[in-house]
Amino acid sequence: MFQLRQSFLLFLTATIWGSGFVAQSIGMDHVTPFTYTFFRTFIGAIVLLPVIYFLKQRQAKKTTQTPAYTRRDLIIGSLCCGLCLVGGESFQQFGLVTTDAGKAGFITSLYIVFVPIFGLFLGKKLNRFIVLGVLLSLFGFYLLCIKQSFTIEHGDFLILICAVVFCFHILTIDHFVAKCDGVLLSCGQFFAASVIALILMLVFDYDVFSWADVRAAALALLWSGVMSNGVAYTLQVVGQRGMNPTIATLILSLESVMAVVFGTLLLHESLSLREGIGCILILIAVIIAQLSPKAIMAVLHQRKN
Repeated sequence: MFQLRQSFLLFLTATIWGSGFVAQSIGMDHVTPFTYTFFRTFIGAIVLLPVIYFLKQRQAKKTTQTPAYTRRDLIIGSLCCGLCLVGGESFQQFGLVTTDAGKAGFITSLYIVFVPIFGLFLGKKLNRFIVLGVLLSLFGFYLLCIKQSFTIEHGDFLILICAVVFCFHILTIDHFVAKCDGVLLSCGQFFAASVIALILMLVFDYDVFSWADVRAAALALLWSGVMSNGVAYTLQVVGQRGMNPTIATLILSLESVMAVVFGTLLLHESLSLREGIGCILILIAVIIAQLSPKAIMAVLHQRKN
């Protein structure tokens, strides 16, 4: 029952993130990427403050002993996660200036293939399914993004960098979630990310910043800040607790599917046949990359019996 609940939380996270690509695409019509990143992360942190207060009040009424978390781990975890978060979101925002929301969703989903690859440096092993997933994802990415002249659009390349950064974000959360309270870590990473994004905004966007533009993008900022950040990233942190990171990333891979669904329904986007095949291959790749040989053998054994 616990695993089912955690899986549902991660699926809900993927759905919210998928819809978030639409809000980000709309918001980029009004504000610059660093400005958008600052407001969405700051709103996400503010939204979590009442949640933290409620949880502390609830824990105070309990007689059972709560896990001991050190402030040092929380601060370091917040800074590390916040740095990855602002990096991933900023590259994603810059990429969405010229890339469709649905297409960006599938390119971003490549982080799910990158997770086990970079996990090699943490002592994890690759199996043949991961290798196959990597090869399929490369071919799918080629069909989706590489033109017949063997060039890649600037926006697609930025989204690819975003996928690499989000890979590190997943691995960083997996490391610190066992040492920190999940909600506090989520809130801490947003405050850390908003401070970093504010500095970047003041340095690069100061001359073009306008409160009128912020008001025009208010609905998109609120959706990204409240839902994509405040709600979804918290669901991710809470949902990952006790879950195998491989299984967690498999569920989160549905974000790309939901991005295409919402992009088609709300922004009337469309993909060419070549791009559609590329998306399908990437989706298959991220699923195959998470398969465990032991799990497959167990399923086959059950069918025989």
